[in-house]
Amino acid sequence: MHCPFCRHPDSRVVDSRTSDDGSSIRRRRQCPSCHRRFTTLETASLSVVKRSGVTEPFSREKIANGVRKACQGRPVSEDHLALLAQKVEENLRTSGSAEIDAYEIGLAILGPLRDLDEVAYLRFASVYQAFDSLEDFESAISGLRAEHAVDPGVDGAADEEPPASG
Repeated sequence: MHCPFCRHPDSRVVDSRTSDDGSSIRRRRQCPSCHRRFTTLETASLSVVKRSGVTEPFSREKIANGVRKACQGRPVSEDHLALLAQKVEENLRTSGSAEIDAYEIGLAILGPLRDLDEVAYLRFASVYQAFDSLEDFESAISGLRAEHAVDPGVDGAADEEPPASG
């Protein structure tokens, strides 16, 4: 690690601490030449392989921006988007792979987005999975309905009042 002050090619680690979420390590370093201290942050790199074959660094912000479009006009806050992007990143990192296919990222988004907002999920899925007919939408909606039948607590459905018996 080069010293940012004098550009000496070496430094000594004085202190190391993991971040609260365990995804990075903060190191306090000291330059043996100028004796100044500086901090580095180490994280495992995660790259995205796009359809064109181009590789770029993973970005939570890109996840949030893509999902934000699907959530326009929906009751979804910026905090919800940030948490969703964090969940997606954590899920992708558990694969253990340093390179993730862009298609896999889209798949990783669908689950947390479905849990967050089903309308936004349908919007995102319609673009991501290239829905080209009403049958595609009907199939996706049928899947959501089947999920509700199995787990009525999905998306707050269990909080609704039962119909009044006559």
